[in-house]
Amino acid sequence: MSKKQFIPRDISWLSFNGRVLQEANDSSVPLEQRIRFLGIYSNNSDEFFRVRVATLKRMIEFAEKRKKLNMHMEDDPQKILDTIQTIVLQQQNEFNRIWDGILKELRKEKILLVDEKHLNREQQKFVRNYFDEHVRSNVIPLMIESLPQLPYLRDKSIYLGVVMRKNNSAYKQKYSLIEVPARALGRFVELPSKPGEHSIILLEDVIRFNLPFIFSYFAYDHFDSHIFKVTKDAELDIDNDISTTFVEKIEKGLKNRRKGKPVRFVYDKEMDAGLLEYMIRRLSLSRKSNLIPGGRIHNFRHFMDFPEIFKVKSARRQPFTHPALQNSVRVTDVIVNQDVMLHFPYHTFNALIDLLREAAMDPDVTSIKITAYRLAPNSKIINALINAARNGKEVVVMLELKARFDEEANLEWKDILEEEGVKVLLGVPKLKIHAKLCIIKKRKGNKTIQYGFVSTGNLNERTAKVYGDHCLLTSNRNVMADINRIFKYLENWHGGIQPLHSCKTLLVCPINMRKELEANIVKEIKHAKAKRPASIILKINSLSDIRLINKLYEAAQAGVEIKMVVRGIFCAMMENKKFKHPVKAISIVDEYLEHARVMIFHNDGKEKVYISSADWMVRNLDHRVEAAIPVNDPVIRQELKDIIHIQLRDNVKARILDNELSNNYVPSVGKKKIRSQIETYHYLHQKSIKQSAVSSN
Repeated sequence: MSKKQFIPRDISWLSFNGRVLQEANDSSVPLEQRIRFLGIYSNNSDEFFRVRVATLKRMIEFAEKRKKLNMHMEDDPQKILDTIQTIVLQQQNEFNRIWDGILKELRKEKILLVDEKHLNREQQKFVRNYFDEHVRSNVIPLMIESLPQLPYLRDKSIYLGVVMRKNNSAYKQKYSLIEVPARALGRFVELPSKPGEHSIILLEDVIRFNLPFIFSYFAYDHFDSHIFKVTKDAELDIDNDISTTFVEKIEKGLKNRRKGKPVRFVYDKEMDAGLLEYMIRRLSLSRKSNLIPGGRIHNFRHFMDFPEIFKVKSARRQPFTHPALQNSVRVTDVIVNQDVMLHFPYHTFNALIDLLREAAMDPDVTSIKITAYRLAPNSKIINALINAARNGKEVVVMLELKARFDEEANLEWKDILEEEGVKVLLGVPKLKIHAKLCIIKKRKGNKTIQYGFVSTGNLNERTAKVYGDHCLLTSNRNVMADINRIFKYLENWHGGIQPLHSCKTLLVCPINMRKELEANIVKEIKHAKAKRPASIILKINSLSDIRLINKLYEAAQAGVEIKMVVRGIFCAMMENKKFKHPVKAISIVDEYLEHARVMIFHNDGKEKVYISSADWMVRNLDHRVEAAIPVNDPVIRQELKDIIHIQLRDNVKARILDNELSNNYVPSVGKKKIRSQIETYHYLHQKSIKQSAVSSN
């Protein structure tokens, strides 16, 4: 296939973020959630520039190394960057339009965003006092013109660029920068308001109101101030100094990340022209440096935490207990006798926490081994593991220090766990440990019992409330044997990768998952050519692996029916006259983030069904330790298939993934409207209710 038959990965990702923006524009979505989607869009954009745009810029700088980098689809990094700039500016204009509309909606709900120029006397007094009591000690202006070097600017912060003038002379002006201390104080300050109203001022506007007081020493008469932010290259460079430990290298890499080159400069389009030119020059930026003019407000990611002051609350459905666990005192007692699949966020995450808590207290449990990638701030998972160690269990935690943007948090967890006697594994050179695994061993007389789980999502009780994932709890001997093999490798990777080659039930990256996926596709091609039923159903986050996309093209040309639900990156062009059947490819963006990976191969009627932690990307299949588990229990398999088919019928929140990246919604005219996340909730909840009724009888 020529490169023209693939969508560049980064352009496809921007299309996904465009779908997030569509949710913010959807008037049927509660206002509170629409604001949150703007925050998600902004946060996504920040990470995109820190990682992907920074990588493209590095490719341009190191052209001779281009082929060695994992950038298969880009003909010319500069051309991709130019396209990114065009799309981002278009999306920024749409963002501003949506925000203007939301502001009108807020006013209808009597929620007023008040700036420093529109405060009444009572509010002025409040803002003055609030600044004195809370803000003043956190604000240190930088008089940048007198400094030989521009001070370090934080990547995730916003800054007020201040221009100070004296009315009696156009020449007497100075520039200053003030970091808005949103981390310490939050972004939103509620003001005294009329009954039935809520007035909110942003922290930067509190500072703006007090600029004459802040700079009273200089006796300036006039102040202009505009928000900007700088996004920096977030690549974590880890040196090869053999005299330093891996932890020291991560710590050094985190410090060096502070010095990352700017990859984007976002500013208020009304910013003083002189200050703008000054900042561009001092940051060594150019007109090709992703200069993004925007509105008065930046860092909308803070708007994910907008005050909960809405009259119409978001009616988020509450998670419930899996029916198999409803009448059991202990999760463990159920798992050792049958497989259970939890579907988050519909089922409560407490079942996993309870499983670990039970193991921590069970005198017969001898060991717990678990992988951890991204953990909640006050992790109940970690709390259970610590208590297990205190109770004399052997506890082994594979803590991936290279989990991007969680490196600092995971370093802190490492220290906490080791202080409590937990054995912490810190990863493998050149591989990320992304598999979500747990194995618990208990000794009952002369018998060893093993049980645990394989999950598609992180062991994070906070994100489990909004991430759609599947987790298979099992005591299957073959699965446990493979998890033991994986931990044998993780605990002694110096001894070689042979333990992973010994896995017989789980598909494991980077050993055999790619090979098995290709083999399964080839089987479907053979069945299709032999005029037998052949189909592939995929539910993944991202599809960018060229080899697998080519195999899917080959399958579609042979007559294999292909259906896909892909949330994010989608590099395949699945509209092709050579395909014998139209390929159904959709993306669902809704209240929950679709995070699960499911693969279903028809296999001549003997279906192969897997859940996995791995996306169909080079980084997952070749550069990470990942796991896929076959779902063999017929009841669970049917339940999983039912959920996937509900998603494939979505015609409310599903967008068609076409070659033009148009993000058109699946048409629903004349059809029953199906919003898959609500339908899935009802489907699983009804099963829970039926089980309760059976148990009570």
